[in-house]
Amino acid sequence: MQILGIGSRIDHSEYGKGVVTNVSTKYYWVTFMDGGLETIALDSDFEVIEAVEEEVDTVSFFDVESSLVQILEKWSDTHEKVAIADKWKGGKLILEPGDALANKELPIDSFFHKIVMVRDRIRVMEQKINSSKNLDDQEKIDLQQYITRIYGSLTSFNVLFKSKSDHFVGERSK
Repeated sequence: MQILGIGSRIDHSEYGKGVVTNVSTKYYWVTFMDGGLETIALDSDFEVIEAVEEEVDTVSFFDVESSLVQILEKWSDTHEKVAIADKWKGGKLILEPGDALANKELPIDSFFHKIVMVRDRIRVMEQKINSSKNLDDQEKIDLQQYITRIYGSLTSFNVLFKSKSDHFVGERSK
């Protein structure tokens, strides 16, 4: 069995295309285009797109990945990586109309990504409201209450999140 070096590109049967970012005696750490960082067994089912062998600089790929994460956090409206609950990975959402029209199916991962984007954009809007020089304190409080209600309306989607700390939180009962 050929051991791939850091920087090798693969196409995994479950996670899609990715780059090997670390190697141990049993596992590859692979950053996948759609799924983020996953640990897979050396003998997993994948196709080698481009193999990197012995001349591996293990530090530089970590540095590049860290730098890329910092750049994305700085310039994107998405500030953190949010994981979908394991039970939903690879699942699909089925919308069934009440009449004779065909069902609409979409991958839960895609739907989850859109929910996370909505949450992140609401957070950005919240930050902009709180830092606005054009709004007085009462206007900021009023808008913050609307945002809290929006979060409350989205709590149904909390079932999709792997970590409770990522959940939507509305108004807490007293």
